[in-house]
Amino acid sequence: MSKDSLRELKGIGEKTEKLFERVGVSSLNQLLHYYPREYDSFEKPVPPGAVRINEKNSVYGTITKAPSVSGGGARAVTVLNLEDETGRLQLIWFHMPFLRSTLKRGSRFVFRGKVIMKNNRPVMEHPEIYTMAAYQDMQGKLLPVYGLTAGLTNKTVSKAVAQLLAGKTLESEYLPFEIRESLGLAELNYAISTIHFPDSEEALLQARNRLVFDEFFFFMLALAKTREHTLQAENCFPARAVWKTEEVIENLPYRLTRGQLHVWNELERDLKGKTLMNRLIQGDVGSGKTILAFLAMIMMWENGYQSALMVPTEVLANQHYEALCSLLEDNGLTQVHPVLLKGSCTQKEKREIYEKIASGYGGMIIGTHALIQESVRYSKLGLVITDEQHRFGVRQRTMLTEKGAPPNVLVMSATPIPRTLAIILYGDLDISVLDELPARRKPIKNCVVNTSYRPNAYRFMEKEIQAGHQVYVICPMVEPNEEMNCENVLEYSERLRQHFSEEVIIAPLHGRMKAAEKDAVMKAFAENEIQILVSTTVVEVGVNVPNATVMMIENAERFGLAQLHQLRGRVGRGDAQSYCIFMQGDGREETSKRLDILNKSNDGFKIAEEDLKLRGPGDLFGIRQSGEAGFRLADIYRDASYLKKAAETVKALLHMDPQLELPQNRELNYALSAYMERQEEELSL
Repeated sequence: MSKDSLRELKGIGEKTEKLFERVGVSSLNQLLHYYPREYDSFEKPVPPGAVRINEKNSVYGTITKAPSVSGGGARAVTVLNLEDETGRLQLIWFHMPFLRSTLKRGSRFVFRGKVIMKNNRPVMEHPEIYTMAAYQDMQGKLLPVYGLTAGLTNKTVSKAVAQLLAGKTLESEYLPFEIRESLGLAELNYAISTIHFPDSEEALLQARNRLVFDEFFFFMLALAKTREHTLQAENCFPARAVWKTEEVIENLPYRLTRGQLHVWNELERDLKGKTLMNRLIQGDVGSGKTILAFLAMIMMWENGYQSALMVPTEVLANQHYEALCSLLEDNGLTQVHPVLLKGSCTQKEKREIYEKIASGYGGMIIGTHALIQESVRYSKLGLVITDEQHRFGVRQRTMLTEKGAPPNVLVMSATPIPRTLAIILYGDLDISVLDELPARRKPIKNCVVNTSYRPNAYRFMEKEIQAGHQVYVICPMVEPNEEMNCENVLEYSERLRQHFSEEVIIAPLHGRMKAAEKDAVMKAFAENEIQILVSTTVVEVGVNVPNATVMMIENAERFGLAQLHQLRGRVGRGDAQSYCIFMQGDGREETSKRLDILNKSNDGFKIAEEDLKLRGPGDLFGIRQSGEAGFRLADIYRDASYLKKAAETVKALLHMDPQLELPQNRELNYALSAYMERQEEELSL
C-alpha cells in the first residue's frame, strides 16, 4: 500500500476506497484538494410562518400540543404541528415514535430541514432537532458539503478530510513571503484547512482567495515557461495564397459572413508571414469557426505541409472528420487523404495511421489527445489547430507544437471571454473575434420561468418531439445529494420516463460515465435515436445536432451567465426555430434579474461582460463547475481581479528570476515541477 493511499486513513477499507475513486479521489493528495462544493450554513432560526419553500430552514417554536403517533414499529409516523401567530408548519418523522416523550408540551426547540408543500401546506420531513442552547452554539457555523456518489456520505468524506488535516503538515509553503504580504494572501496550510472547515464566511473568503490565486498563478507560470520558445519564432512553414481556398469559399452552400471573411484574411496573412502564426479565434457556438480551420488546412496542404486538428471528444472528432471529408469531396480534392486518430482505435488501426502520418500520406489529421502521444511522428507538421482549447491544460496546449519544428498555431474557443481577460489568458496569441452568426441561423427564443412552469415546458417539449425535433435537459448534479436542493440527472431521467410515452427515448449523460459510454450516447443523440438527452454540463463541448430545438436548464441560478449562454448554444444550429427555457429554482428576485440578461441578449461577449460585473467575490455557496483549464475553485469571471494579480506577479517574478534559481524561489520551483507532472499524468489518463 502506497503512503499516499486512502487506506492509510482509519475507517477506509477497500469498499470505501472504491467509492472515493468514483468521485475522482484515489490518493491522500487528491483528498486534500477535494474541496467542498458548497457549505451548509446554520442561519438565524425563523418562526413557522417565515419559512422558504423548497429550501432548508431552521425554525424555532414552542410546542403547544404533544405530537401524534400513528402506526407502530417500523411503520410509526410521528406528526407535530408547530404553530404561532406567524403561521403553521407540520413536522413529520418516520420510525421514531420515541419522540413523543422528547417533544413535550411547553418545551422550545429549533427544527432544521427542507420545507416542501404537501396538500397545500408547508411540511418539514424528518427534521433535525436542537435545543435552543445547542443551536445557538451551531449558529453561524459553515459545514462542508462535498460532491458525493451513491454509498458515499458527506459524513464519511468530512471525517476522512478531518483525519488527514490532523495527521501531518500538509504542504510546504512555496509562495515567497514578499508576494504573500504584498497581496494580502493567507498562508498555504491555513488556506487548505480553512477551505474544508471554515470558522466564518470571512475566513472562508480569505482561504478561497489564496487557493484561487495559486490556481491562476501556476497556470500562468507554467504557460509562460512552456511558451518561451514560441514567441516571435521564425515561420519554418511559410505558405503562399492558393486559388483553391477561394474556389472552396465560392462552392459553399452558404455565404461566409463579413466577420468570417475578415478573420480568414487574417489567417491567410499569418500563414504567409515570416513569423509563426499564434492566433486565437473567439466566437460563439455556431459562429462558423470550423470552416475557417478547414480552409487553413487546405491552404497548408496545397503548400505541401501537414496540419492537425485536436478536439476534446471522440464524437466531435468523428463529426469534424466527416465534415472535412465531405468538403474535400465536394471540391474535387480526392487526392487528399485525411486521417482520424482516436484513443479508441485498435492497435492495428493506430499502427496504420501512424505510418500514414509519418510518411506524409496523411496530410490532414483530426483527432483527440491521441495526436500528442509519443508514438505519433509527423512528416511536415506546419499547422496545429486546437478546438475548444480551454478544455486542454497547459501541456496539452503546447505538446503538439513540439512535434518537430514549431508549427503555426490556431486556437479556437466558443467560451465568450471578455477581451480584457482573454489578453491575460492568451497573452502570446493574436485575437480574432467572430461576433456575428451566419445569416441562415434564427435567433434563439428564450424564457426565464419558475418551477411552476414545468408542466407547460413538458407539453412544449412533447410538441417539438412530435414535430421530429430533439431536446436537451441540463441538471447541475449527477445524482441526489440530501445536502443540496437541486435537480440531478439520474432521478430526472426517471421522472421524464414516467411523464413521456415509451416511444420517446430518454437517456442520461454525465462526466462519471466512461469516455466510450459518453461517446455512444452522444452519437445516438446526434442520429436521433435519443429524443431527450438529460445531462450535466458535459454537453457544453458537444457535437453539432441541428435537429435539437429545445434546451431546458434546471436550477439555472446555479450556473454563471457565460456558461448558460454556451449551453444555450447547443440548440439553434439548424433551420428550425429553437428555444431555451431557463428554469429558476430559488425564486429570488435578484436571480431573476440576473437571468433576464440572457432573456434579452444572444450576444455571448456582451453576456460575458455582464457576468464579469455581476459575480462578486462573496458568492461562495454555488455549485462549482469545471472551469477554464480545469481550475478547481477559480472562476475567470468572479475572480477576474486575482487572474490579473497572478499575471502581473508571474511577469514580475520571471523578469527578476527567469529560471526560478534564487533561494527564495526554490520551493516554488519544486511546486511548479510537481504541477507540470500532474498535467502530464492527466494527459496519460
